[in-house]
Amino acid sequence: MLKLQTPVTDQECKVGISYKDRILMMGSCFSENIGRQLADFGFDICVNPFGTLYNPVSIFQSLDILSGDRLFSDEDCIQIGAGDERWCSFSHHTSFARSTREEFLADANAALSSAREFFAGCNKIIITLGTAWCFRNVNTGSIVSNCLKRPAKEFVRERLAPSEITDILCHIAKICSSSESLRQKDIIFTVSPIRHFKDGAHGNQISKASLLVGTEDFLNYAQQSLSNLHTDYFPAYEIVMDELRDYRFYAEDMCHPSSQAVDYIRERFLSWALPASEHPVLEENIRNFKRISHKKQ
Repeated sequence: MLKLQTPVTDQECKVGISYKDRILMMGSCFSENIGRQLADFGFDICVNPFGTLYNPVSIFQSLDILSGDRLFSDEDCIQIGAGDERWCSFSHHTSFARSTREEFLADANAALSSAREFFAGCNKIIITLGTAWCFRNVNTGSIVSNCLKRPAKEFVRERLAPSEITDILCHIAKICSSSESLRQKDIIFTVSPIRHFKDGAHGNQISKASLLVGTEDFLNYAQQSLSNLHTDYFPAYEIVMDELRDYRFYAEDMCHPSSQAVDYIRERFLSWALPASEHPVLEENIRNFKRISHKKQ
Protein backbone atom coordinates (compact mmCIF):
# COMPACT_ATOMS: atom_id res chain seq x y z
CA MET A 1 0.00 0.00 0.00
CA LEU A 2 1.25 3.50 -0.86
CA LYS A 3 2.64 5.36 2.18
CA LEU A 4 1.43 8.96 2.44
CA GLN A 5 2.81 9.71 5.93
CA THR A 6 5.79 9.05 8.15
CA PRO A 7 3.95 8.03 11.34
CA VAL A 8 5.42 9.01 14.68
CA THR A 9 5.46 6.02 17.00
CA ASP A 10 4.52 6.95 20.55
CA GLN A 11 6.80 5.47 23.17
CA GLU A 12 5.15 3.82 26.13
CA CYS A 13 3.57 6.41 28.41
CA LYS A 14 5.34 6.67 31.78
CA VAL A 15 3.37 9.62 33.16
CA GLY A 16 -0.26 9.53 32.13
CA ILE A 17 -3.24 11.60 33.20
CA SER A 18 -6.53 10.57 34.74
CA TYR A 19 -9.85 12.11 35.62
CA LYS A 20 -8.66 11.69 39.21
CA ASP A 21 -5.74 14.08 38.65
CA ARG A 22 -5.44 17.82 39.18
CA ILE A 23 -3.49 19.07 36.18
CA LEU A 24 -1.65 22.37 35.67
CA MET A 25 -0.81 23.27 32.07
CA MET A 26 1.76 25.97 31.34
CA GLY A 27 3.45 27.24 28.22
CA SER A 28 2.71 28.37 24.70
CA CYS A 29 -0.64 29.03 23.05
CA PHE A 30 -0.55 25.42 21.87
CA SER A 31 -0.75 24.44 25.54
CA GLU A 32 -3.62 26.90 25.86
CA ASN A 33 -5.57 25.28 23.00
CA ILE A 34 -5.15 21.71 24.25
CA GLY A 35 -5.78 22.75 27.85
CA ARG A 36 -9.08 24.42 27.04
CA GLN A 37 -10.26 21.27 25.28
CA LEU A 38 -9.31 19.09 28.24
CA ALA A 39 -11.22 21.45 30.54
CA ASP A 40 -14.25 21.24 28.23
CA PHE A 41 -14.09 17.44 28.48
CA GLY A 42 -14.25 17.38 32.25
CA PHE A 43 -10.64 17.29 33.44
CA ASP A 44 -9.73 19.18 36.63
CA ILE A 45 -7.32 21.58 35.01
CA CYS A 46 -5.76 25.03 35.37
CA VAL A 47 -4.29 26.58 32.21
CA ASN A 48 -1.64 29.33 32.14
CA PRO A 49 -2.52 31.36 35.26
CA PHE A 50 -0.17 34.14 34.07
CA GLY A 51 -1.26 33.92 30.45
CA THR A 52 0.68 32.43 27.55
CA LEU A 53 4.36 31.74 28.22
CA TYR A 54 6.93 30.90 25.58
CA ASN A 55 10.45 30.38 26.93
CA PRO A 56 11.64 27.94 29.64
CA VAL A 57 12.87 30.68 32.00
CA SER A 58 9.47 32.40 32.10
CA ILE A 59 7.79 29.08 32.85
CA PHE A 60 10.26 28.42 35.67
CA GLN A 61 9.80 31.94 37.09
CA SER A 62 6.01 31.51 37.04
CA LEU A 63 6.21 28.17 38.87
CA ASP A 64 8.57 29.78 41.38
CA ILE A 65 5.98 32.48 42.06
CA LEU A 66 3.24 29.85 42.46
CA SER A 67 5.33 27.92 44.97
CA GLY A 68 6.02 31.05 47.06
CA ASP A 69 3.83 33.40 49.06
CA ARG A 70 4.42 36.90 47.71
CA LEU A 71 1.77 38.88 45.86
CA PHE A 72 2.29 41.32 43.01
CA SER A 73 2.82 44.92 44.11
CA ASP A 74 3.22 48.41 42.66
CA GLU A 75 6.86 47.74 41.79
CA ASP A 76 5.74 44.96 39.43
CA CYS A 77 3.43 47.26 37.47
CA ILE A 78 4.60 48.30 34.01
CA GLN A 79 2.77 50.58 31.62
CA ILE A 80 2.47 49.09 28.15
CA GLY A 81 4.27 50.93 25.36
CA ALA A 82 3.35 51.88 21.77
CA GLY A 83 0.63 54.26 22.92
CA ASP A 84 -1.20 51.64 24.97
CA GLU A 85 -1.65 53.18 28.42
CA ARG A 86 -2.83 50.04 30.20
CA TRP A 87 -0.90 48.44 33.05
CA CYS A 88 0.54 44.93 33.24
CA SER A 89 3.75 43.23 34.48
CA PHE A 90 6.71 41.51 32.88
CA SER A 91 5.44 38.25 34.42
CA HIS A 92 2.11 38.34 32.56
CA HIS A 93 0.67 38.07 29.10
CA THR A 94 -1.06 41.25 27.89
CA SER A 95 -4.45 39.56 28.37
CA PHE A 96 -3.96 40.60 32.03
CA ALA A 97 -3.50 44.30 31.12
CA ARG A 98 -5.92 46.72 32.78
CA SER A 99 -6.56 50.46 32.56
CA THR A 100 -5.16 51.23 36.03
CA ARG A 101 -2.51 49.83 38.36
CA GLU A 102 -5.17 49.07 40.93
CA GLU A 103 -7.29 47.05 38.50
CA PHE A 104 -4.30 45.10 37.28
CA LEU A 105 -3.07 44.25 40.77
CA ALA A 106 -6.53 43.23 41.95
CA ASP A 107 -7.08 40.86 39.02
CA ALA A 108 -3.49 39.56 38.91
CA ASN A 109 -3.43 38.78 42.63
CA ALA A 110 -6.88 37.18 42.57
CA ALA A 111 -5.71 34.91 39.74
CA LEU A 112 -2.44 34.24 41.58
CA SER A 113 -4.18 33.25 44.83
CA SER A 114 -6.51 30.87 43.01
CA ALA A 115 -3.69 29.35 40.93
CA ARG A 116 -1.40 29.05 43.97
CA GLU A 117 -4.04 27.01 45.78
CA PHE A 118 -4.51 24.82 42.69
CA PHE A 119 -0.75 24.38 42.27
CA ALA A 120 -0.29 23.26 45.86
CA GLY A 121 -2.79 20.44 45.35
CA CYS A 122 -2.11 19.46 41.74
CA ASN A 123 -0.22 16.25 40.99
CA LYS A 124 0.45 16.58 37.25
CA ILE A 125 2.03 19.41 35.26
CA ILE A 126 2.10 19.56 31.47
CA ILE A 127 4.69 22.04 30.18
CA THR A 128 4.82 23.12 26.54
CA LEU A 129 8.06 24.85 25.57
CA GLY A 130 7.61 27.31 22.72
CA THR A 131 10.96 28.95 21.97
CA ALA A 132 14.53 29.14 23.21
CA TRP A 133 14.65 32.85 22.31
CA CYS A 134 13.99 35.27 25.16
CA PHE A 135 14.30 38.94 26.10
CA ARG A 136 16.32 40.19 29.06
CA ASN A 137 15.37 43.52 30.60
CA VAL A 138 18.40 45.84 30.58
CA ASN A 139 17.48 47.58 33.84
CA THR A 140 16.73 44.52 35.98
CA GLY A 141 18.80 41.87 34.22
CA SER A 142 15.79 39.53 34.33
CA ILE A 143 14.24 37.59 31.47
CA VAL A 144 10.68 38.77 30.86
CA SER A 145 7.62 36.77 29.90
CA ASN A 146 6.37 39.59 27.66
CA CYS A 147 8.00 42.79 26.40
CA LEU A 148 4.67 44.65 26.67
CA LYS A 149 5.42 46.64 23.50
CA ARG A 150 8.10 48.58 25.37
CA PRO A 151 10.96 50.15 23.32
CA ALA A 152 13.47 47.61 21.96
CA LYS A 153 16.36 49.43 23.68
CA GLU A 154 15.02 48.23 27.03
CA PHE A 155 15.83 44.59 26.20
CA VAL A 156 18.61 42.34 25.01
CA ARG A 157 17.51 39.40 22.87
CA GLU A 158 19.27 36.10 23.50
CA ARG A 159 18.89 32.41 22.79
CA LEU A 160 19.14 29.82 25.54
CA ALA A 161 21.68 27.08 24.90
CA PRO A 162 20.55 23.45 25.33
CA SER A 163 22.63 23.15 28.52
CA GLU A 164 20.91 26.24 29.97
CA ILE A 165 17.51 24.75 29.14
CA THR A 166 18.49 21.51 30.89
CA ASP A 167 19.51 23.49 33.99
CA ILE A 168 16.23 25.43 33.96
CA LEU A 169 14.21 22.22 33.75
CA CYS A 170 16.22 20.91 36.71
CA HIS A 171 15.13 23.99 38.68
CA ILE A 172 11.51 23.28 37.69
CA ALA A 173 11.93 19.68 38.87
CA LYS A 174 13.24 20.92 42.22
CA ILE A 175 10.14 23.08 42.71
CA CYS A 176 7.88 20.14 41.91
CA SER A 177 9.57 17.60 44.16
CA SER A 178 11.31 19.25 47.09
CA SER A 179 8.68 21.14 49.10
CA GLU A 180 6.91 19.33 51.90
CA SER A 181 4.01 21.79 51.66
CA LEU A 182 3.27 20.85 48.04
CA ARG A 183 1.81 17.66 46.67
CA GLN A 184 4.30 15.62 44.63
CA LYS A 185 4.01 16.54 40.95
CA ASP A 186 4.85 14.49 37.87
CA ILE A 187 5.71 16.39 34.69
CA ILE A 188 4.94 15.82 31.01
CA PHE A 189 6.96 17.96 28.60
CA THR A 190 6.10 18.84 25.03
CA VAL A 191 7.65 21.18 22.45
CA SER A 192 5.16 23.40 20.68
CA PRO A 193 4.76 22.76 16.93
CA ILE A 194 3.95 26.44 16.39
CA ARG A 195 6.69 27.97 14.25
CA HIS A 196 8.15 31.29 15.37
CA PHE A 197 8.92 32.78 11.97
CA LYS A 198 9.80 36.16 13.43
CA ASP A 199 13.13 34.45 14.08
CA GLY A 200 13.33 33.37 10.44
CA ALA A 201 13.12 29.77 9.24
CA HIS A 202 16.64 28.92 10.37
CA GLY A 203 16.28 30.72 13.70
CA ASN A 204 13.07 28.84 14.40
CA GLN A 205 14.73 25.49 13.69
CA ILE A 206 17.73 26.30 15.90
CA SER A 207 15.33 27.32 18.68
CA LYS A 208 13.26 24.14 18.45
CA ALA A 209 16.41 22.02 18.26
CA SER A 210 17.73 23.69 21.42
CA LEU A 211 14.48 22.92 23.23
CA LEU A 212 14.50 19.31 22.06
CA VAL A 213 18.11 18.67 23.05
CA GLY A 214 17.76 20.48 26.38
CA THR A 215 14.61 18.54 27.24
CA GLU A 216 16.09 15.19 26.20
CA ASP A 217 19.19 15.77 28.34
CA PHE A 218 16.99 16.68 31.30
CA LEU A 219 14.81 13.58 30.88
CA ASN A 220 17.88 11.37 30.80
CA TYR A 221 19.23 13.07 33.92
CA ALA A 222 15.87 12.78 35.72
CA GLN A 223 15.61 9.08 34.92
CA GLN A 224 19.05 8.40 36.34
CA SER A 225 19.19 10.82 39.27
CA LEU A 226 15.70 11.96 40.34
CA SER A 227 14.05 8.82 41.66
CA ASN A 228 11.32 10.81 43.41
CA LEU A 229 10.18 12.58 40.23
CA HIS A 230 8.39 11.00 37.28
CA THR A 231 8.81 12.74 33.92
CA ASP A 232 7.76 12.05 30.35
CA TYR A 233 7.72 13.55 26.86
CA PHE A 234 4.86 13.69 24.36
CA PRO A 235 5.98 14.26 20.72
CA ALA A 236 3.51 16.98 19.68
CA TYR A 237 6.18 18.80 17.65
CA GLU A 238 7.23 15.62 15.87
CA ILE A 239 3.67 14.59 15.04
CA VAL A 240 2.88 17.92 13.39
CA MET A 241 6.21 18.08 11.54
CA ASP A 242 6.01 14.51 10.19
CA GLU A 243 2.43 13.29 10.17
CA LEU A 244 0.71 16.65 9.53
CA ARG A 245 3.32 18.33 7.35
CA ASP A 246 0.73 19.29 4.72
CA TYR A 247 -0.20 23.00 4.84
CA ARG A 248 -3.90 22.17 5.08
CA PHE A 249 -3.17 21.42 8.73
CA TYR A 250 -2.07 25.02 9.36
CA ALA A 251 -4.06 28.17 10.04
CA GLU A 252 -4.01 31.11 7.64
CA ASP A 253 -0.75 32.44 9.06
CA MET A 254 0.94 29.17 8.02
CA CYS A 255 2.58 28.97 11.46
CA HIS A 256 -0.14 27.90 13.90
CA PRO A 257 -1.79 24.47 13.60
CA SER A 258 -5.36 24.50 12.31
CA SER A 259 -8.24 23.51 14.57
CA GLN A 260 -8.23 20.11 12.83
CA ALA A 261 -4.56 19.64 13.69
CA VAL A 262 -5.17 20.66 17.32
CA ASP A 263 -7.99 18.12 17.55
CA TYR A 264 -5.73 15.44 16.09
CA ILE A 265 -2.96 16.16 18.61
CA ARG A 266 -5.47 16.16 21.46
CA GLU A 267 -6.79 12.77 20.33
CA ARG A 268 -3.26 11.39 20.03
CA PHE A 269 -2.33 12.76 23.44
CA LEU A 270 -5.35 11.29 25.21
CA SER A 271 -4.92 7.97 23.43
CA TRP A 272 -1.35 7.94 24.76
CA ALA A 273 -1.87 9.38 28.25
CA LEU A 274 -5.36 8.36 29.40
CA PRO A 275 -5.90 4.80 30.70
CA ALA A 276 -8.14 2.68 28.46
CA SER A 277 -10.52 2.19 31.40
CA GLU A 278 -11.32 5.94 31.38
CA HIS A 279 -11.94 6.32 27.64
CA PRO A 280 -15.70 5.60 28.00
CA VAL A 281 -15.88 8.52 30.47
CA LEU A 282 -14.01 10.73 28.01
CA GLU A 283 -16.33 9.77 25.13
CA GLU A 284 -19.41 10.50 27.22
CA ASN A 285 -17.99 13.88 28.31
CA ILE A 286 -17.24 14.77 24.69
CA ARG A 287 -20.81 13.90 23.68
CA ASN A 288 -22.20 16.01 26.53
CA PHE A 289 -19.97 18.96 25.62
CA LYS A 290 -21.03 18.84 21.96
CA ARG A 291 -24.69 18.59 22.94
CA ILE A 292 -24.45 21.61 25.27
CA SER A 293 -22.47 23.61 22.68
CA HIS A 294 -25.09 22.82 20.03
CA LYS A 295 -27.90 24.09 22.28
CA LYS A 296 -26.08 27.39 22.83
CA GLN A 297 -25.83 28.07 19.08
